[in-house]
Amino acid sequence: MSYRELEDGFLVTLALIVSSQLLVILISLISNQFRRQRKLSITNQPPVESVIDGNQITIYTYGMDFYHALLRDITQAKDIICIESFIWKDDAVGQQIKELLAKKAREGVTVYVVFDAFANLVVPRPFKQFSADIHLYRYRAWQRFLDLFDPRRLARDHRKLAIIDRTISYVGGFNIGELYGRKWRDTHVRIEGSSSHNLFAAFADFWNAQAHKLPKLKTERASLSPYIRPYVNNPQRILFPIRSMYIEAIDLAKEHIFLTTPYFVPDRVVLSALIDAADRGVQVSLLVPERSNHLLADWLARTYFTDCLKRGIRIYLYQGAMIHAKTATVDGKWTTIGTANLDRLSLFGNHEINVEFFSEEVATHMEGMFEYDLKACRELSLDEWNRRPMTQKLGELVLSPLWPFL
Repeated sequence: MSYRELEDGFLVTLALIVSSQLLVILISLISNQFRRQRKLSITNQPPVESVIDGNQITIYTYGMDFYHALLRDITQAKDIICIESFIWKDDAVGQQIKELLAKKAREGVTVYVVFDAFANLVVPRPFKQFSADIHLYRYRAWQRFLDLFDPRRLARDHRKLAIIDRTISYVGGFNIGELYGRKWRDTHVRIEGSSSHNLFAAFADFWNAQAHKLPKLKTERASLSPYIRPYVNNPQRILFPIRSMYIEAIDLAKEHIFLTTPYFVPDRVVLSALIDAADRGVQVSLLVPERSNHLLADWLARTYFTDCLKRGIRIYLYQGAMIHAKTATVDGKWTTIGTANLDRLSLFGNHEINVEFFSEEVATHMEGMFEYDLKACRELSLDEWNRRPMTQKLGELVLSPLWPFL
C-alpha cells in the first residue's frame, strides 16, 4: 500500500469519525429541545446553619431562599457590593437584583458587577446595560485575535460569587435567574465573618487582573484559617488547585465519599483516585442528574459508568429536575461547596472558586442533604447498565474523544 493510499484512508476514517460525532451532537441538540419541555419538580430543603471559627455558615439548596437572603444583604449594605455571575437572566429575579444594585449605587454604595459575556449572548443587549454608577466588567475570554491560540486565554468565568461589605460572602452553583431559583436543585453557601475577607480578595484579584481599564480594588486578606479555605482556579497563571483539593481529599478518605456534580467528565487521575478509594473499601457514592441540561455532557459522563460500577462506585441518578450542585463530603469531616464541576473545563480550564470546610457539623448537614436528595434518585446497577441499548453504547464510543472539550 502506497503512502498516498494510507493518507487517503486516514482522511476517510477521520471524516467518518467527525461525521458520526456531528450526527450524535445534532441528535443531542434536537433531544434537548424536547427535554426543555418536560415538567420539572424539586423537593425543597430549608437552609441550615452552623458556626465555624466565629463565622456564621448558612447553606441553601433552594434558589429562592438564596436570592431572598442575597437581596436582604444587598439592601443592608453600607460600603461595597461585589457580584459575579456566569449567567444573569433578564427575568423577574435578574431584574430585581439589577434594580436593587442600581438603587444602592445611587445611595453611595460602591458596586462592582462581573458576568461572562459569552454565557450571556442570548440575554438581550439592553438588559446587559447597567447604571453608570455601577462598575461593570463584561468578561471576555479573549481580547485579541492571537488570544485564540493561547489556551490560557480561552477560559470562561464560571464563578458565582457575591460579597457585601467584605464581611458577608456567597459562593456556589446558583446563577441568577428564576429558572435556577424555582426549578433547579443547587447549593450555595453564605459566610458571615472574617473568612469573607478572603473571598473578597479572590474577587478583587480577578477584577484587578482582568478589568484593566476600570478602577482597581484594594485587597485585604484575613489570616489563613485551618477550617475555611477558598481555592481559586487561575488559568492565566496555569493554577488549578481545585482539582488538587479534590484528589487529596479522595486519597485521604477512609470511610465514605459523597459527590454531587451535574456533569461527570473527570480526567484519568481523578477517576483513578475514586476507583482506588473504592478498591480500598471506601464507600464512594456519586450523584448526577439522570438528564442534565447538556445531553452531550450526559453521553460523555456515561462513558465512565462502566469502570465506576465494576469497581464498586455507587451511582445515583437524580430524577424529575436538574441538579446543578457542585459539592462533596468525606468521612463526615470535610466538605467543599463551589462552582467547579467534575469535568475537564472546570478542573483544567475555567475560572472557578470552591470553598473547603473542615467541620463535622457542616459535613453532617451536607450528608443529610445528600441522603435527602437520594429520595429523588434511583440507583443505577451494573446489570441495568450492561443491558443498555447498543445504539447508546455506539454513541458513547463515538463521542468519547470529545471529553477534553467538556
